[in-house]
Amino acid sequence: MLREKIKQLSAQYFEEYRSIRHHLHAHPELSYKEYNTSKFVRDHLTHLGIPFTVMAETGVIGIIEGKRSHRVIALRADMDALPIQEENDVPYASTIPGVMHACGHDVHTTCLLGAARVLHELRNEWDGTVKLIFQPGEEKNPGGASLLINEGVLENPAPTAIFGLHVHPLLEIGKMSFASGKVMASADELYITVRSKGGHAAKPYLTADTVLTASQIVVALQQVVSRNNNPFSPSVLSICSMQGGYTTNVIPSELKMMGTFRAMDEGWRFEAHRRIREIVEQVGKACGAEVELEISIGYPSVVNDHALSQHARSLAEEMIGTEMVEETELSMGAEDFGYYSQQIPGCFYRLGTGNKAMGIVSGVHTPTFNIDESAIQTGMAMMAYLGVRG
Repeated sequence: MLREKIKQLSAQYFEEYRSIRHHLHAHPELSYKEYNTSKFVRDHLTHLGIPFTVMAETGVIGIIEGKRSHRVIALRADMDALPIQEENDVPYASTIPGVMHACGHDVHTTCLLGAARVLHELRNEWDGTVKLIFQPGEEKNPGGASLLINEGVLENPAPTAIFGLHVHPLLEIGKMSFASGKVMASADELYITVRSKGGHAAKPYLTADTVLTASQIVVALQQVVSRNNNPFSPSVLSICSMQGGYTTNVIPSELKMMGTFRAMDEGWRFEAHRRIREIVEQVGKACGAEVELEISIGYPSVVNDHALSQHARSLAEEMIGTEMVEETELSMGAEDFGYYSQQIPGCFYRLGTGNKAMGIVSGVHTPTFNIDESAIQTGMAMMAYLGVRG
C-alpha cells in the first residue's frame, strides 16, 4: 500500500532529516531575513530534482507532479525564527546570538523537506500535483502568508486545499490533533501614546498626568471584552508594556503603551476596534491629555474547513492509529495560516513533540523549547500522506 511505502521511506530517511533539523536549528534567521534558510531549501530541492520558484524574496514554492494533475494540494511550512536567546545545552544550539527557533519552524521546514523527498520518490504511484510552500515571516506582521498570496501562491496551479502543521509540546510524542472550525484567534497590535506638557510631581494640577491617564485607559479597556463581547465567543485584550518617566518627581510628557487584541469572530474583531478607539479617545479627553492610537491589523483567525479537517483526521488515524489522534483545543495564539484558510479550504493541525519522561516539556516561544525529534518521522510521513490523499 502507498501508505506503508510512505511510512517506510520516512523511517529510512529519518536520520538524514534529523541532521537537517539540527542544521536549521543552529542557523536561525528572523522574519523576512531567511536568506540562508531559503538557499538551503532551494539547494535541497535542486538536489532532489524538484522544480521551484521564489516569491516574496525568501519564499520557496516547489511543485511535484504525480501521474495525472487533476488535483492540486498545497503543503505549507514556515521558516523564520524568534528574537530569543537559546538556553538549551545541545550540540545543535543556535549559533546566532539572540535568535532561536523557539516556535519549531525548523521542524516544520524539515518535515516538509522530508515529505517532498518521499512524494518525489513515489511520484509515479499517486495522482495529482503537490505544491510545496516554504513560507517566510510567520512571526511578524503583515505575515508572510499575505505576501505570498498577493504574489499569486494560490494560483498557477491553484490548490483545492492546503494543509499546515505546528509542533505542540503539550501533546505527547506520536500523537496528532485536529479540529474543525475555529482553532486559533486573530491578532492585532495596539500602540497607544499619551502626551501632555509634563511637569513637577508636586504640582500635578499644572499639567495632565500622563501616568494617571494611561492607567485609566488600561482599566477602561478591560470592559471591551468583559462588557461588550459575547462571553461564548473567546476574546482577549492585554496591555503588555507601559514605558514613560525616568525619575520620582517628574510627571512625564509622554508615555507609550503596547498590547494585543485577539478574537475568534471576525465581525466582533472589528467592532472591538471601534470600541477600543472610543475608549482611548474619551478617557484621554476626560483627563485632558492628548492620545494617539494605532491598531496594527494582524492575522485573521484560523478557521479549518469542516470536511477537509474530518478527512485529514481520518487519514491520521490510518497513519498512526485512532488512539493516537486527539481533538485540538482552541488557542488564543495566532497564525498567519488564517490568510490561506480565508481563500481556500484549509486544515491546520498539531504534531505532538513533547516527552515528559525525557523532560521535553517547555512551551513554544521559550528559551528552553525543544522537541522529541522522533516527531520528525511522523511529521514528514503525515505531510506526504496528505499530499497524496488530502
